Amino acid sequence: MPRPEILSRPPFEEAFARLGSAPLTLGVLDLDHFKLVNDTLGHSEGDRVLKVVERLLSGSLPTGSVVGRVGGDEYAVLLPETAAETALILFDEVIKHFHIHRDPQWPRGLGLSVGLAARPAHATTYDDLKRAADEAMIRAKREGRGRACIYVESKMVLKSNYYPKSQLERLSKLSGALGRTEASLLREALDDLIEKNRAEL
Repeated sequence: MPRPEILSRPPFEEAFARLGSAPLTLGVLDLDHFKLVNDTLGHSEGDRVLKVVERLLSGSLPTGSVVGRVGGDEYAVLLPETAAETALILFDEVIKHFHIHRDPQWPRGLGLSVGLAARPAHATTYDDLKRAADEAMIRAKREGRGRACIYVESKMVLKSNYYPKSQLERLSKLSGALGRTEASLLREALDDLIEKNRAEL
């Protein structure tokens, strides 16, 4: 299977336009603590990190995916006909693979944070979809880095509205220890609760 070419920003945006109004998920990926690599190991090592990320992306994504380098250490991915939830599973694996196979000399905090937004669920134009994916990526960094997050509309209720900080911190630790997303752990707990009380429904 031919690996997708890593496009620069203009050709990447043109590829988005060519997809018309078809459903897709846009992923925005940013390296955590990348500046530390350049500052401590030099720019040539920073370039090597980017090449590793590019090989990982082009080798891990399904046929038809489009990959672009849209900033210094920021990449964007178009996944046509892919739901955000499917993309989340895919990028969880990409993040895990990068963490497992990272060079031991790289700073411990070096990782990948990903934000995901879907068309038409979250937005339709490139600018709006990119804005939503960026917002999700910033949330991924805020929630501990090295993870993927799906865009959450402001009208949706965040889990932080229901749980105290101490519980959310424990959830985050458990997520890291088990190598699973916080969302999947919460879904499992909710499913168990519903099953346990099925007679009441």
